[in-house]
Amino acid sequence: MPTTPPISAAPPPLVVLSQTLAITALTLLIVLCLAWELWLSPLRPGGSWIALKALPLALPLAGLLKRRMYTYRWLSLLLWLYFTEGVVRAWSDPAPSRWLALIEIALSLLLFAACVMHIRLRLRAARPSRPELHDSRTSP
Repeated sequence: MPTTPPISAAPPPLVVLSQTLAITALTLLIVLCLAWELWLSPLRPGGSWIALKALPLALPLAGLLKRRMYTYRWLSLLLWLYFTEGVVRAWSDPAPSRWLALIEIALSLLLFAACVMHIRLRLRAARPSRPELHDSRTSP
């Protein structure tokens, strides 16, 4: 008869830190994408439809808040599109947009690092502890 695992009271502090970093970086990246394309340095005066690029970033927010591992995994792949856009625009756009692109690169890297840290810490915490294996070649 299968038993349900006990529910842990609180996640480890580093897991909470990685979750906080991921949520903060994602929120800042969403705000940056919207502000960049609507007010700060839009491609066309008055803003453009490119501001919709922030929409895919809004989807994983609920999963991050609920600490869903699957969300952290696919977000770490999705955000490379934003990193690539930042690199291209930092290289090709004039000054106001160039600085925003560098911020987008930094936020993408921070979000990736937070996602990877969260995934690794959660997997390490879920791994059952095993006693040290005894090597028969080193025993007396």
